[in-house]
Amino acid sequence: MASKSDVVRYRENLKAERDAIALYERLAEAEPNPDLTAVYHKLADTERRHAAAWEAKLRAAGELAPAYGPSWRTRVLGWLAQRLGPGFVLPTIVGLEQNASNDYRGQPEAEAQDMLVEERSHARIFGYLSRTTSGLEGSALARFEGRHRATGGNALRAGVLGANDGLVSVFSLVMGVAGAGVSSRLILLTGFAGLLAGALSMALGEWLSVQSSRELYEHQLDIERRELNELPEEEQAELALIYQAKGIAPEEAHALAERLLSDEATALDTLAREELGIDPQALGGSAWEAAITSFLLFAVGAIIPVLPYVFLTGTAGIITSAALSAVGLFTIGAAITLMTGRRPVVSGMRQALFGLAAAAITFGVGRLIGVNVGG
Repeated sequence: MASKSDVVRYRENLKAERDAIALYERLAEAEPNPDLTAVYHKLADTERRHAAAWEAKLRAAGELAPAYGPSWRTRVLGWLAQRLGPGFVLPTIVGLEQNASNDYRGQPEAEAQDMLVEERSHARIFGYLSRTTSGLEGSALARFEGRHRATGGNALRAGVLGANDGLVSVFSLVMGVAGAGVSSRLILLTGFAGLLAGALSMALGEWLSVQSSRELYEHQLDIERRELNELPEEEQAELALIYQAKGIAPEEAHALAERLLSDEATALDTLAREELGIDPQALGGSAWEAAITSFLLFAVGAIIPVLPYVFLTGTAGIITSAALSAVGLFTIGAAITLMTGRRPVVSGMRQALFGLAAAAITFGVGRLIGVNVGG
């Protein structure tokens, strides 16, 4: 016999499933791509099965299913999908599906009918759609990706921004200390200390970021491996939906998914790449390689404002440091245009102006503090 708390839980679950059905149908109505429309309808059908299961639980407990009215969040997301396209709300829906799978964890009725697994599968499908299609037609997506992949990559972006961080932060630090009127020897010591501290901080942060990503990917792969062994039919259906979202006809998508998952050697690799967007061979790259690269790139930028004080002192050191830093800032700004496609001269001048302004502010603050402390 179901308890009062069980009845409340059944009603909450039913409400959530009905909201999902209504939202997915709105996505299907707003979606111009017929292949994606079919995917949304398929996902809505799964939620209908879940809703029917909770209605049956309520009837068994002697309760009637309450009348349904969409929640405010469902109404708003549906309205946004209609006005701005499904791609606008897909990232939010990923979070909703992840919450749904978490809500079902520990509920024996949901776990017995594989609802938790199916909700997790929905989250992955929506995650795939939000990463790859964002509601765009396939041809438009291909043109968009074709243009932007040619403009740069993550390695170039990390390199330019790492050097920029080192240059701007240490340049500002050196100018602040120089403004205080301390000796050139102390400026040099401070600059190298800032270089080392910043480079180590960048390296540690990058190591933690990449290592955490690797551990997360490994955990996701473990879950995928377990589900592939325990629920191969559900994994095959999920993969087929993803291929339908790519524009493959339903029959061909199911046949392709069945063929790929029938080979144990490639099944997990296929699921990892298609569902999770993970390359099992890379898993986000080497944490140590990322850390060392970040350390070196930060140091390359940071050494520019410090180096003049190895040979010069006083005003000559300040002017030379500022001049070299301005050249470095201009170069970095111009290099950024490899990713942005903007004009190199404009971007370089803007970067130099901002960097010099930051250094001027710290120089002024240093001068003010130095005068006050020095009496």
